[in-house]
Amino acid sequence: MTILIVIPVLTLLMFELGLTLVPADFRMVAKRPRTIVTGLIGQLLLLPVIAYILGTVFQLDVIFFLGLILIACSPGGSSSNVFSMLVKGDVALSVSLTACSSLITLITIPIVMTAAAALLPGAYSGSIEMPIGKLIVQNIVLTLFPVSIGMLIRRKWETAAKTLSRILEKAALPLLVLLVAVFYSQNSAAIIDHLPRLGVVVTLLILLAIGGGMLLSHLSHLNRKEHRTIVIEIGMQNAAQAIAMASSPFVFNNETMAIPAIIYSLMMNVVLITYVLIVKNSSTDT
Repeated sequence: MTILIVIPVLTLLMFELGLTLVPADFRMVAKRPRTIVTGLIGQLLLLPVIAYILGTVFQLDVIFFLGLILIACSPGGSSSNVFSMLVKGDVALSVSLTACSSLITLITIPIVMTAAAALLPGAYSGSIEMPIGKLIVQNIVLTLFPVSIGMLIRRKWETAAKTLSRILEKAALPLLVLLVAVFYSQNSAAIIDHLPRLGVVVTLLILLAIGGGMLLSHLSHLNRKEHRTIVIEIGMQNAAQAIAMASSPFVFNNETMAIPAIIYSLMMNVVLITYVLIVKNSSTDT
C-alpha cells in the first residue's frame, strides 16, 4: 500500500524539480566551483560520515543503521530552494546544488550504501547484501527520467512549465505529509517503539549537518547568502527518496528501514523552520 503512494509522490516531486531547472544551473559548477564543491562535500561526504558515526555510537540495529545512512546520502530536492529563499540565501546556488546532487547521487547512493554495508560494525559486518543494480535502476527511473522530462518541458514550453511548477510546488508539502501519514498508519507500533532513540539520533544528524555546513562555509570563506544556502542544502535531505528506496519491492523491500527517514522528515522541518526564524530575527543581509 505505502509504495503505491511513495513512488508517485517521489516521481512527481522530481518532475517538479525538473520544471525549475535549465542547463545554466549545471554550468554554475564551472563559474563558482569553490561554492558548489563546498556544498557537495557537505551533502555527499560529510553527512554519510556523520550518520555512520551516530549509528555506531548509538549501536543502532542494522536496519535502522542503514536507514540512517540512506537518508544521509539523499540530498534535498526543490524544497531546499524554498527554504533558501526564506532565509534570503543564494537561490541560484541552491538550485544549482540541487541539480548537481540529484544527478550525482545516481552514482553515490549505491556506492555509499555498499560501503556502509561492508563497514557495518561488529556482528553486523557482511550481514546485508546491497541490491546495487536494482538501486541504480530505480534511481534512474524515479529521479533521472522525471527530472529530464521536466527539463524538456521547461525548454519547449517555458511559460506553461513555470505555471505547472508553481502548482506542484504548493502540492509538495501536502503530498509529503500524506506520505508520512500513510506510512505512520501502517507502521505506528514500530515508530512509537523506536521514536525516543531514533528521534535523538536523527535530531543530532540534522544539528551536526547544520554545524558542518557552517564550518565548511567558514573554511571556504563564503559570503552570508552563500553561507545560509549551504547550511540549508546540507541540513535538508530528500525523505521521499529515502522512503522510496527503503520500501520499494524492487530494492530493499523493507519499510522498517524507512523509519529513520520518516522521523527525519518530521524533525527536519522543526529544526530548519527554527533556523529560518533565527536568521530572520537576528541577521542582516550582506
